[in-house]
Amino acid sequence: MSSQSPTVVPVLSYRDPRAALDFLERAFGFTTLAAHEAEDGTVVHAEMRRGDGVVMFGQARDEGLMAGSGPTTVYVVVDDPDALHAAAEAAGAEIVMPLTDMDYGSREFAARDPEGNLWSFGTYAPKL
Repeated sequence: MSSQSPTVVPVLSYRDPRAALDFLERAFGFTTLAAHEAEDGTVVHAEMRRGDGVVMFGQARDEGLMAGSGPTTVYVVVDDPDALHAAAEAAGAEIVMPLTDMDYGSREFAARDPEGNLWSFGTYAPKL
């Protein structure tokens, strides 16, 4: 990761954040940066990294700011979508768009995690 922190970070909520930590690592190649637990062992806040990108997530809630938040879409730039696609399939990810060569030059696929969030992976990298 660069010495500069990302300025845009997707935030998701999961009914089972501990399972999300495991799935995102096995299926999509993320690594855990932080996993903060409540006294009962529930993961209340987690941060995971892939390349120089970070996602944060915690326990889905019935009340408060994140109440009712649902599935979202996250796009992740990858160098080798074919290898990641194989890993995602092996981990049981629901592939909703197979590996596709897009007309704008990107090679991409999309998969859902166990709680319905859509993850798109491709070689297209937006430029600032």
